Amino acid sequence: MALTAMNLAILIGAVLVTVAIFTSVISFRIGAPLLLVFLVIGLAAGEDGLGIQFENASAAYFIGTIALALILFDSGFSTPFHTLRAAAFPAAALATVGVVVTAELVGAMAHFLFELDWLKSFLLGAIVSSTDAAAVFFLLRAGGINLRERMRATLEVESSSNDPVAILLTISLVELVLGGESAGNPALHLLADLAIEVGIGTAMGLLGGFFIRLIIDRTDLDTGLYPIIFLSLALAVFGATALLHGSGFLAVYIAGLFAGNSRMRHAVGLRKFSQALTWLSQIAMFLTLGLLASPSEFPAILLPAIGLAAFLMLIARPVAVWLSLLPFRYSSREVVFTSWVGLRGAVSILLGIVPLIAGLPEGHLYFNIAFVVVVVSLLVQGWSIGFVARRLGLMVPPQHGPLHRTELELPGGGDHEIVGYRVHPDSRVARGERIPRWARPSLILRDGRSLRPHTAGRIHAGDQVYIVTATSYLPLLDQLFAGPAESAFDPQLYGEFPLDPAARLADVAAAYDAEVPAAEADMTLREFLRRRLHGNVEPGDRVGLGRFDLIVRSVDAAHNVTEVGLGVEPEAVHSVGVVPPRLLALVARIRRPFGRRPKAAEASPADTANPTSQVTEPKAPNPGDGI
Repeated sequence: MALTAMNLAILIGAVLVTVAIFTSVISFRIGAPLLLVFLVIGLAAGEDGLGIQFENASAAYFIGTIALALILFDSGFSTPFHTLRAAAFPAAALATVGVVVTAELVGAMAHFLFELDWLKSFLLGAIVSSTDAAAVFFLLRAGGINLRERMRATLEVESSSNDPVAILLTISLVELVLGGESAGNPALHLLADLAIEVGIGTAMGLLGGFFIRLIIDRTDLDTGLYPIIFLSLALAVFGATALLHGSGFLAVYIAGLFAGNSRMRHAVGLRKFSQALTWLSQIAMFLTLGLLASPSEFPAILLPAIGLAAFLMLIARPVAVWLSLLPFRYSSREVVFTSWVGLRGAVSILLGIVPLIAGLPEGHLYFNIAFVVVVVSLLVQGWSIGFVARRLGLMVPPQHGPLHRTELELPGGGDHEIVGYRVHPDSRVARGERIPRWARPSLILRDGRSLRPHTAGRIHAGDQVYIVTATSYLPLLDQLFAGPAESAFDPQLYGEFPLDPAARLADVAAAYDAEVPAAEADMTLREFLRRRLHGNVEPGDRVGLGRFDLIVRSVDAAHNVTEVGLGVEPEAVHSVGVVPPRLLALVARIRRPFGRRPKAAEASPADTANPTSQVTEPKAPNPGDGI
């Protein structure tokens, strides 16, 4: 009998995961937040749906904790350091000040909506105080929402790093509720615990990341064993940190960040494994939490819970974001969008289980309220995030369209990779553009046959082309093999005229009688934009120049400007009828046609030193020469 029950549980679990995966196809088509779909499937299969009985809160918390640890580890592993640098301090403020302010405001509102005492109300505020990494990462990365880098980095780093504060607040407040009046100042007690957890978590994360890299690099195992030891080491970092009373979630995020930004063997394969494991973790966590819930209990608290969710989205989160980002140079539109992307998810439901496990009389109340708040957040915020980003003008169109790229690992690591591209029918290569010599194909697959480059002839659409190239050159190859983007280099976004970033500002200003400060007249366009934008340079940024705009069209990995556009304001064109002749003469002298790079002999010194602007290698052939 027990064996039959076990086999039935395995079958049901496998079927639910399979249904969740296939349902994702529908979710992408209708734009529904996929994690909400997973949650609904769990609800539909639960006791008020198909009748599957699952009431083990401790088991649900255990599954959710492991899943969240793996999700955060992958979040760190897939976050490059330059993304972290772009938003480290604002994200840290949101993850600390933002969480505390949100918990206080939501707690105050919960006191009036649910008539709880103040301590229990603040506990409810702490439970729903953090944004959810799984929800935010999915909507931004898998949802096709292409934001400016600093905006994306702020949201991703915040959602990955704010869980420790919310978890600490929740556990500490549960202890205070159970213990009644505690000796000493509760606020000082919380701050001391927070400092200890963050300190131990950070130290263990750095140490764990170092040892993960060391073990992967120094061991000689069967290839199939590396993903297993990779997983076990990540969980070991989490468990060891938690036993030392540190934040295990912070530790695994930092360990993943350290390992992911190291030149580690098998990094390509491990990254694919980690992404697959993250998907499985998200599905398992949301299905489990959905199974644990009882929708029949929701009507009793539905209206006040929806009111609390509305207060959280429209007042508490915006106030917390505004206070957290006040010292930083964020525009009002960025503050509004950051406020709106305060998605609640599995973390809030998971924390709602803590009072249940602790035996608080209101345990089921906390869990049900947290569940309703999460559903409302995913429905309202998750479904509208793309619309809000477009309305606020924060979405940046991709500079290339559909791309099919496969990365393979070179033995021994290094700074080169083997990449395979399936040639898009409308790509530049398929249209006959030559491939630079530094990117000569090593192998071409056509109609199931392997061809050498010198016998394959002209590359055709649908060919699979394998190239050995430097990792830093992959963005350039993407432009060659990708299909065209619908709005790439849209003149309204990137300007009508492309200009050389090494051109003098004084020359551009003189063409349309624009005045510039004498201290900036001799600057290049690149230097001028970087100064006016305070070093935070991203594609799509604009700086006014009279009735024209200088627009950043593209940047390299170091955020140096590699393409500049000149945008003509509509009223300026209307007032003169046509673009002034002096400006046309200037443009003819300094413009650079899009999609082409100047030859080595024509490149300026600044561009020659920039691999994104002028792609050459030491003692390499002319990059413009074809094969």
